[in-house]
Amino acid sequence: MVHLLSISLLAILAGLTSAKPLLEQDVLAQPVHIMEGWSYQDCGSPTDAIQLQSISLSPDPPKPGEDLTVSVVGTAKDRIEDGAYADVVVKLGLIKLLTKTFDVCEEARGANASIQCPVEEGEYTVVQTVALPKEIPKAKFTVTVRGYTKDDDDMLCLDLHVDFMKRPFLRFGW
Repeated sequence: MVHLLSISLLAILAGLTSAKPLLEQDVLAQPVHIMEGWSYQDCGSPTDAIQLQSISLSPDPPKPGEDLTVSVVGTAKDRIEDGAYADVVVKLGLIKLLTKTFDVCEEARGANASIQCPVEEGEYTVVQTVALPKEIPKAKFTVTVRGYTKDDDDMLCLDLHVDFMKRPFLRFGW
């Protein structure tokens, strides 16, 4: 019962964080994808250069001090070239921990990602492993990602919610 309640609360929170004026709500028909300890919402529109199909994590849920493998499946509707960027905001509650603009192509090169710019139109699966620091506080984080092409057109809109809080009752199925 508690488990079902926490999933419902995450869904409500995800909906509240992306509230927009009524004229823009037709774009938000995308479902909120909720997993154990994290959720995401594709807040983009059908005209965005990147269309997300799925995101998966291993381990699920993510654990501080362990490697995290992220798999993202999506479609590039337009060519993504040098100059594409993403504005990322990481929040702990109402407190902004990070606000940064990343050069998408430069980050891919630096991470030795399997996909490099230019990215041609087509379907892609990107798998990347990162080491999570063990010092991650037991808290709930929100990450907003707004990506743009080199011409400042919308490329991607994603809202992530990650809960690193300890859940002592999960082992009992509550």
